[in-house]
Amino acid sequence: MATTGLPPDADADIARVTEALAMITPRWNVRILLALSGPPLRYNEVADKVTWLQNGQLHPKLQALCEAGLVQRTEHTPRHVTYGHTDRGAALLPVLPLIVTWAEERLEQADRPLPAIEQIEDSLTLLTRRHAAAILWVLKSRGEASGRALARTVMPGCDWTNVYPPLRQLVADGLVDTAGIGKPYSLSGAGDALGPVFGALSAWSAGQPLTQAARHPLWGRPVTAPVPTKWVSNQSRLPAPTVTPAPSRNGQVSALTWQHRDLFSHTTPARSGAAALAAGGPRR
Repeated sequence: MATTGLPPDADADIARVTEALAMITPRWNVRILLALSGPPLRYNEVADKVTWLQNGQLHPKLQALCEAGLVQRTEHTPRHVTYGHTDRGAALLPVLPLIVTWAEERLEQADRPLPAIEQIEDSLTLLTRRHAAAILWVLKSRGEASGRALARTVMPGCDWTNVYPPLRQLVADGLVDTAGIGKPYSLSGAGDALGPVFGALSAWSAGQPLTQAARHPLWGRPVTAPVPTKWVSNQSRLPAPTVTPAPSRNGQVSALTWQHRDLFSHTTPARSGAAALAAGGPRR
């Protein structure tokens, strides 16, 4: 069933990406997925890697990730159960560095250096706002649109004024621009730069290799030689690890070149107010 007024293929694409984001955005899900990088672990071994979770919180999280098809629970004996990535879960991990790269280049800088895991969590919060993906899709395809035109496409059959709360939030987050009340809306530079992230999520959710992201009909980019970039937050304090990618269950070598401990390298003190630089940038 269509959820937007876009063509069926675009509508299905948005639905898949929205579902993918919904799998990983809930609190602690990404951290648990990263903690499971490597050989399957017993429950107590997973708990030792996510010590910030209180007693009783880990089990429902693991169960939800198993139901989403990202984590596999294997019962060797009634007293020996392990958890590890499914092939689907392992294929999702290389999307995370793309999110970190976008966050470091496009989000406003906080008043303290942020580890990569917090960059990911902040970004996912922005991308899972209600109707965010659909609005960004429409603006990417049309260049600019009025609020009424967006409402007709993004939420057909609803009161068109319902589009303004999510639109105002996207403007506040720095993903959408407008010149003022009554003026059309368009993607900001940060919103447009989401191409690699949305392209990769689209490819993953469709069961395609992430190399297909550059060929996405809307978010893709012309094929050019990749420019090496450093994605790890605070690179001077966090040297990139040198590790050998582990083979996945299907025999292919994972492109992942970092370990979960690199994302957990900083403690997580209480946040103070966001510090906007003169250059600006989306809110965290």
